[in-house]
Order: sequence, then C-alpha cells, then structure tokens
Amino acid sequence: MDLDLDERTLAFRDEARSWLAANVPAEPLKSFDTAEGFAQHREWETRLAEARWSVVSWPREFGGRDASLLEWVLFEEEYYAAGAPLRVNQNGIFMLAPTLFSHGTEEQQRRILPKMARSAEVWAQAWSEPEAGSDIAALRSTATRCDGGWRVSGQKTWSSRATFADRAFGLFRSDPESVRHKGLTYLMVDLRSEGVIVRPIPQLDGEPGFAEIFFDDVFVPDEDVIGAPGEGWRVAMTTANNERGLSLRSPGRFLAAADRLVSLWNDAGRPAHTADRVADAWIGARAYQLYTLGTVTRLSDGAELGPESSVNKLFWSHLDVELHETALDVLGPDAELRGRWSDGWLFSLAGPIYGGTDQIQRSIVAERLLGLPKGAR
Repeated sequence: MDLDLDERTLAFRDEARSWLAANVPAEPLKSFDTAEGFAQHREWETRLAEARWSVVSWPREFGGRDASLLEWVLFEEEYYAAGAPLRVNQNGIFMLAPTLFSHGTEEQQRRILPKMARSAEVWAQAWSEPEAGSDIAALRSTATRCDGGWRVSGQKTWSSRATFADRAFGLFRSDPESVRHKGLTYLMVDLRSEGVIVRPIPQLDGEPGFAEIFFDDVFVPDEDVIGAPGEGWRVAMTTANNERGLSLRSPGRFLAAADRLVSLWNDAGRPAHTADRVADAWIGARAYQLYTLGTVTRLSDGAELGPESSVNKLFWSHLDVELHETALDVLGPDAELRGRWSDGWLFSLAGPIYGGTDQIQRSIVAERLLGLPKGAR
C-alpha cells in the first residue's frame, strides 16, 4: 500500500477531523451500560448519522458515504484521537452489517441497515449459551419450523448490550438431529417479542454490560433469517471474522491509547521501570496499524477475511491488556481506584475471552493456517 495519501483521501480525513472537533461532546457521556448513558449514546449516534459519519464505508443509500476501506481506517483514527464516545451499536454496525452485506437479501438490507446506521435499532449479540462457553457449535437453543417462520426456545448468556438493546442476532439449532456445525440457522430476533425475557448481568462495576436472554416459544418470521436455513454456521463465520479481524477493533482505538500512555509516562516523570513496556505498547499499536493497512490492501484487491483474522484477534486482545496494565504501573499504587485507566483495564481483561477465547484462536491458527492435524500438541 502507498502510504502517501492522495488529495481526495486527505480532504476526507480533514473534513472528518474538523467535524469531530466541532461536535464531540465536551463532557464524557454516561456509561452506555446505564439507561441514561444508553440514551445519550443513541442520541450521539443519531447526530453522527445525520452528518453521514456513522457508517462512512456503507453505500449512501443506507446512510454512508461510499468511503473506501482506507478512508474508514483514517476516520476511525480521527474518531478515537478526538476522544469521541464509544459506539453503543457496534454489534450491529461492525458485526451484523458486514454479515448482511455478504449474505442478506436486498429487502433485509433496505429494512435494517438505515435504522441501524442512526441507532433507531440497537443490536445485541446472542451467541454464548450456558455450558457451551465459547464453543458456539455446542449450542442447544432451538428454532422449530412453523407457518410463516420459526418458534425459538432456549437461553443465551453474556449477551453484549442486551439489557437495553432492541434486537439481537445469533445461531439456533433448527435440525434436532444435527450435531455441531450442521443444522444451525442464523436469526434476527426482536427483544420486545412475546416470550422474550432479558435478565441483566451486573459487571464488577455494578453496571449491566451483559444480559441473559430467555426465549420461550418466540415467533421469528422468515424474513429475519439470514442465509439459508440450516446453513447458519457458514453465515456466522462472516460475523466472527469481522469481529476478530478488522471491524470491531480498528487501529485508531490502540493508537489513541498508546499516545495517551506516552503522555501519561512523560507526566509521571518517565519512570525507568516502565520505559521498555511503554515503548513496546507504542510500537505494538503502530505495528497493528500497518498490519491493518495490509489487510485493507488485500480486501481492496478482492480478498476476503478468513482464518488469519484469528492472528489479528490474538494480537489486539493482548495489546489492549498490556497497554492498560502498563498505564496502571505508571500511575502507581492508587491506579486501581476507579478511573479511566482502571475501567479500561477491567474491560481489556475480557479481550482474550470474547470473540472466541485464546485457546480457540490458537487452534484455528494451528489447523487452518499452519495445517497442523487436529489434536496436535
């Protein structure tokens, strides 16, 4: 990739920088894991959408700007550098939307994407289940054929954003005779439907960042099936690859954190015992930026995200932990009192778990990229 940006790309970046400087809230919004904060973030995303900054890489007909992937990466860098609010609808925008672009019908795209862009509908994940953990193929929630759609029953847990979200997406077993990856159907479910119970799960900070979702004979119309019934695993891999590989964790997130870490280290008198770790974190963030630009080049040339996204996920999840742990060491004994860095550290600890645990990612790398036999040690 040519890292010398052309005039069009520079103009796009400068427009984004100017808009963010003029519009990012002066005071941080409340946590979107509270009812008040969730409403504030929804309003912010509506403002983004009105200026077509919510989903810049989408087609204009769905609320985007037809921006290139490179322009999206640059926008994300500007977004995080400006200290803009976290995206309450990131499950929808960065995970479900790429799945709809790859596997959804034109009707689904027209019906769902514009509302997603302005957060008129906020989406939750409905993947993990009790006793299955990160092994999605072990799920037991069912979808049974009925007139005009499906009847869904079962339980999902650790569902991000489900406490206040409008809808959820996930896999359900539609063939009772099937095992593992076969016989699964990818469904979108209205969380206000009859038979749905959402039970919040408090985090360590007491806020309900996750929830359990119980489905008791919930009707889901055929129009809310993504892809072919029974072929849900193939569809879900598009979602997983985007979560692990590009969309959910753009380099801008880590570039901004690394720059804040360097400033923190300077303000603390440059403590020598953390110098190497600060430098490693800064280098890691820029290495991730360059790796992502390489991914953008491959995708622009017609490639698709595949199992190499697991390498990406392993890297960024551990980079996030190291960034925040280094910051806590720079701050000293009082760092674990609640604050920006300690909150970020607590969240970063989940990185090696969500989106597929480290063990799962390493198995994917070993089997699908290195060609090692299953079960090899």
